[in-house]
Amino acid sequence: MSLSSRSAVAIHALTMLGRWDRSLTSTEIADSLASNPVLVRRILGSLRDAGLVWSTEGRGGGWSLARPAREITLYDAHVAVEPGPVLSRHAHPPSDACEVGRHMQTLLETEFREAERAMQERLGQTTIAHLVHQVLTKERKPATRQQ
Repeated sequence: MSLSSRSAVAIHALTMLGRWDRSLTSTEIADSLASNPVLVRRILGSLRDAGLVWSTEGRGGGWSLARPAREITLYDAHVAVEPGPVLSRHAHPPSDACEVGRHMQTLLETEFREAERAMQERLGQTTIAHLVHQVLTKERKPATRQQ
C-alpha cells in the first residue's frame, strides 16, 4: 500500500513554521524539504484553508502558523491535506456470486475503520510543538564519535 506524501510535507512545513518566530517563504520551506516551492505552496494552501496557517504577500511576507504549535496536532495536518479515508476501499463492488466477494466489503470496512480510528487517535496525541521540541533536542545532542 502506498500513501501520499502530502501529510509528511504538511507536518514538515508546520514544524518549520513552529520552529522560528518569523514568517517563512515557500522557498525556505521547500529548501528544507529538498522539494519544489510550487508543491509546498499547494500544501500550504490546503493548510490555510483548514485554518492552520496564514500568509502575507509582498516584501517580508510569507507563511506563519495561524494557531499556537501546541494546538495543532499531526491529525489536524493530515486531514487538511488528505481528504477521505486513509485505506482504499474496493474500487467497485466485488461479485455477489462468490462467498468471499459477498462479505469482503463489510469485513474490510470494519477492519479499515478500526485501523483509521487508531491512526487518528495516535496522530491526535502529537502536536507540532512536540515535534519542534524533539527537533531542538536532537540538534542539541553532541554528535557521537565514529571510531
